[in-house]
Amino acid sequence: MKKSLLARNNDLANTKRQLEILSNGIFKNELPTFADKIKETGQFPLKPRKLEVLQINVGYMCNQVCAHCHVDAGPDRKEIMTTETMKQCLDVIRRTGAHTLDLTGGAPEMNPNFRWFVEEASKAGIKDFIVRSNLTIIRANKKYFNLPEFFKKHNVHVVSSMPHWTRGKTDKQRGNGVFDKSIKALQELNAIGYGVEGTGLKLDLVYNPSGAFLPGDQISMEKDFKKALAEDFNITFNNLFAITNLPISRFLDYLIASENYEDYMYTLVEAYNPKAVENVMCTNTLSVSWDGYLYDCDFNQMLNLKVSSRVQHISEYNEELLTNRNIIINQHCYGCTAGAGSSCQGTVA
Repeated sequence: MKKSLLARNNDLANTKRQLEILSNGIFKNELPTFADKIKETGQFPLKPRKLEVLQINVGYMCNQVCAHCHVDAGPDRKEIMTTETMKQCLDVIRRTGAHTLDLTGGAPEMNPNFRWFVEEASKAGIKDFIVRSNLTIIRANKKYFNLPEFFKKHNVHVVSSMPHWTRGKTDKQRGNGVFDKSIKALQELNAIGYGVEGTGLKLDLVYNPSGAFLPGDQISMEKDFKKALAEDFNITFNNLFAITNLPISRFLDYLIASENYEDYMYTLVEAYNPKAVENVMCTNTLSVSWDGYLYDCDFNQMLNLKVSSRVQHISEYNEELLTNRNIIINQHCYGCTAGAGSSCQGTVA
């Protein structure tokens, strides 16, 4: 779907503003650039390895408006991947070496061709088919009520956002009523076998901090989540992914408005872990935007930092040329390399 020229110009202006803040932020003590930091350990330039994950954003439309959302998704977003672009993605899926297809949004299920795309992509031999669901979409209205059965039919690996096991902390980050709808959706997924041992139906949860701080230890948090959700709601799941909030989009706006930006950036830099650089997701993942353009990761996608290659659109896909590119980096990359590291699959170090 097309956006108005005014809306596109506003998006581009905001993206440019955020890039200037990230690149030229004024601090009491000068922050080292991420490029200089990885030069110290001989990891510059950052290069991709063999492509394993194709992450496709099928649209920014969402039924929620979450405070930390790096996609800036919401009900008013009109960017939706067309069937033409989906067909181009399917062509690449059939001939690439990637073993994982990761569908994201917004709420990917709100793309009107979502189910068709899943059905077609599931025929392509993908070993791990991920859909990143916000859970509440399952309870949004009756046309989504049978999503759990649809996921099961195609053996979809469901990865769902869950800020906390308590109502207060979850609703504060994601909106009033989100917790109760999320619990109901998780119970429905459990009822058909998701997250239940021995079924092979994978259900993972994603935790993002609710403020300007790093996530705690992923293993410890997973134990706490499993204990609380099992005792209070008889809910089970497979894994918890702890993801650091990157200083982009809505979260960057929050950091600036709350006067936490400088302290948060210092926190990320001080927690820098060179071991995390070895496994950051941009080294084995390629991100595809709703309009088919290629990015090193979905965070770069939100900053409009396309891949450094003469191949920049899925319709021109050339694995050899893309493998030989340098990965585009900026100060937000500190978020993926702080502490135990962070990726869409949780910690990396």
